[in-house]
Amino acid sequence: MMLEMERDFESKLRLQNNSNNNSNNNGVQRSRSIAFRAPQEQFTIHDFELGRIYGVGSYSKVVRAKKKDTGCVYALKIMDKKFITKENKIQYVKLERIVLDQLDHPGIIRLYFTFQDTYSLYMALESCEGGELFDQITRKGRLSEDEARFYAAEVIDALEYMHGLGLIHRDIKPENLLLTADGHVKIADLGSVKPTKDSKITILPSAASEKACTFVGTAAYIPPEVLNSSPPTFGNDIWALGCTLYQMLSGSSPFKDASEWLIFQRIIARDLKFPDYFSEAARDLIDKLLDTDPSKRLGAGPHGYAALKKHPFFKGIDWHNLRRTSPPKLAMESHSGEEDDGPSWNLTHLGDDPFQQVTIEKSGAASSSEAHSHLSRLASIDSFDSKWQQFLDPGESIIMISKVKKIQKITNKKVQLILTDKPKLIYLDPSKQITKETIVWSDNPNELSIQVANSSHFKICMPKKVLSFEDPKQRAWHWKKAIEGLQNR
Repeated sequence: MMLEMERDFESKLRLQNNSNNNSNNNGVQRSRSIAFRAPQEQFTIHDFELGRIYGVGSYSKVVRAKKKDTGCVYALKIMDKKFITKENKIQYVKLERIVLDQLDHPGIIRLYFTFQDTYSLYMALESCEGGELFDQITRKGRLSEDEARFYAAEVIDALEYMHGLGLIHRDIKPENLLLTADGHVKIADLGSVKPTKDSKITILPSAASEKACTFVGTAAYIPPEVLNSSPPTFGNDIWALGCTLYQMLSGSSPFKDASEWLIFQRIIARDLKFPDYFSEAARDLIDKLLDTDPSKRLGAGPHGYAALKKHPFFKGIDWHNLRRTSPPKLAMESHSGEEDDGPSWNLTHLGDDPFQQVTIEKSGAASSSEAHSHLSRLASIDSFDSKWQQFLDPGESIIMISKVKKIQKITNKKVQLILTDKPKLIYLDPSKQITKETIVWSDNPNELSIQVANSSHFKICMPKKVLSFEDPKQRAWHWKKAIEGLQNR
């Protein structure tokens, strides 16, 4: 069964493509084969020492991985072949690999090599030890204008490069802006990238076949024209940059609301309010970045990035020496027992469909024992978060873990929510390192079910009790799919 699956996957993923080059006429440079800069190696997962989980996406996990023979550290993206094939995500995997291979900019994450085995594809990416920009905003509450100015400038520098090559990122947000150990920004997660018809990037004929108006992105950063089903433009990224700058300066996204539907209503109405402490220059810049007309947004208009860089907000920025400029000091994670479960990547969107994020996928045609073996193998990666081992039984592995807020009538309490492959669902007091409650597991959805209000808020429902949680990293759908996947396996 596994050999047949591997052969089938290979035939679909093969990068030698015999399609007629003239079958697509949209102007993108296409080739029947590509000589990759980042080689496909013959490594195995056993050649690496796996460390902490950086993040979990719809069809992948990203873990810190140290090559045993060289000592080099990578962010290893591990992609589930079965899920990629079943959900028709192959074209997005192809495109991300091909695009990453051709990009060469200090502000964009680098791909070093790839390899694969029966179950998974692996991409060895640059490891950004400084974590996400999101984490800096969270730890500091909000950033100073000097800090936000520096980070925004480095994002602009990288976006100008991408747009110059004819690439639209389509998911710019603080979670996808990673920081090096010394604090410089790198754009990550190119799973949603879209080449324009004039793109200078060479792609395969089948690597970018997508409906022109496919809905892609994260709710709080979606521009109004995407909600109206307009084709993607560079202006999409400029809008998301405006939302990100607002979030850096205020601590929350500009159109934040209780549900995605309400967020979308605020975006369409451009219901934008500035805190009193925003400077005039900051207000003016964000106002121009969040123009409802994508062609008039500063940076996407007739004068392009030159006009954006000249805005008064960026006074004092040395655009030619950004990467040699000292970055803001990083706020490190607390070690007082209130640590995050992972201070680095949170790739909540790895692929085209961020609102249907899946952590555990039912096995389909495979046997139940085979599915359980595959599930356990993926879950075992999480066992490297060793500080939680005391709460696990021998051989038990963590499937998902998040620091969340337990919503109560009077106060909200931070807890560590853990789902294991036993299956077991518990939440802990992270400071005292004690179990607060073990939720009674049932495969029957009438006895245990998950209700998602929006990307942050969800409820765990039992016959005599309902527990409400808020996940600040917007992984509510992850929790629902993970728990239901274990119930249905």
